Amino acid sequence: MKRTGKTNPRLTDLIRMLRNVSHESEAQIWREIAKRLDTSSRNYAEVNIGKINRYAQEGEIILVPGKVLGSGVLEHSVKVAALNFSDSAREKIAQASGDCMTIEELVSVNPKGSRVRILR
Repeated sequence: MKRTGKTNPRLTDLIRMLRNVSHESEAQIWREIAKRLDTSSRNYAEVNIGKINRYAQEGEIILVPGKVLGSGVLEHSVKVAALNFSDSAREKIAQASGDCMTIEELVSVNPKGSRVRILR
């Protein structure tokens, strides 16, 4: 039997919420993230801590529409929002005095999506 759509209720609710917030606050970033999450999970981003360290500045907000993995070293404090985190990624972000949050939490804190960098 062929599946016709997403079966994870958290993910379907997140995609719906991102589209609604995008429409209400006129922030195109949330529509883009919803579009990326509505594709096959094979296309989700898998970003290592080392890449976050390379491209993020101190105190910046990073959004990963997928999973953050723990390979590499994080040398400065950043806020990272993602769909999922590996345990080692959470530890390394916490050791660097950073903050891990879900995409839902980021949207509630920053509905306009300003000053958010997307890594994929």
